[in-house]
Amino acid sequence: MEEILQTFDGELFGVWFLIGAALVFWMQAGFAMVESGFARAKNAGNILMKNLMDFCIGCVVFILIGFGLLLGEDMVGLIGQPGLDIFSNYEGFDWSNFVFNLVFCATTATIVSGAMAERTKFLSYCVYSAIISALIYPIEAHWIWGGGWLAQMGFHDFAGSCAIHMVGGIAALVGAIKVGPRIGKFERDKSGKVVKVNAFPGHNLVIGALGVFILWLGWYGFNGAACTSVDQLASVFVTTTIAPSVATVVCMIFTWIRYGKPDVSMCLNASLAGLVAITAPCDVTDAAGSIAIGAIAGLLVIF
Repeated sequence: MEEILQTFDGELFGVWFLIGAALVFWMQAGFAMVESGFARAKNAGNILMKNLMDFCIGCVVFILIGFGLLLGEDMVGLIGQPGLDIFSNYEGFDWSNFVFNLVFCATTATIVSGAMAERTKFLSYCVYSAIISALIYPIEAHWIWGGGWLAQMGFHDFAGSCAIHMVGGIAALVGAIKVGPRIGKFERDKSGKVVKVNAFPGHNLVIGALGVFILWLGWYGFNGAACTSVDQLASVFVTTTIAPSVATVVCMIFTWIRYGKPDVSMCLNASLAGLVAITAPCDVTDAAGSIAIGAIAGLLVIF
């Protein structure tokens, strides 16, 4: 009887793993809504196309080289051995892991789009998308999840605060520094000192808010898909709910006190900051830890 239950449990969580992957794919829609809603209307088409191509270009290069570099046989702790098992090993290929890591890869790529919105050539972005999906994400994720040198040191990143969000964030920072601010964002005096900062309000706050809720829903799959027991999954759902909630409340109170009114778009970003912050330790954090992580994230996102 116990053997039957174990088999059922394994099959059940195997199906949940793929449902989680579908939820993470749905996060592409969330990113597209957040970015286009918070940008100006004239750039909405460009942003939607970039989010679409992140996944589609990423899928092509992940098939050819990315998956092998990520989960292929470990080579001196740095990369996996590239291979085309997806074409040659039909019976033994790990289809679930391929789909799951592909949607994670696409998430890493799409983080960068928002930071460089409204001032990036589409062709240049496509080239970047191919490079991060083929080489950058698979190699660094191999260090953490593919048996690489960080994994060998006992590094813990359950769902990707480092492997996905930090790597995407650093790439976004580099990109933003390279392309510079949008034309008209800053007004400077003759010495070059900034004298005025002009706001560029998003064209559709409703779409932006919808995107945040889609991302929050997708995050339950993002953080919870790799769980192997109901208790673990439930605890991950709890931490994935507490941290963004606390981050949003802290952000609302702080912006209310500082600016005289709560800031909608900043609070929406605080929800995402709380989700990003809890992603790595979501399986090992209790309620008190989630509150602390959320509160810190809710303040950091403002500054």
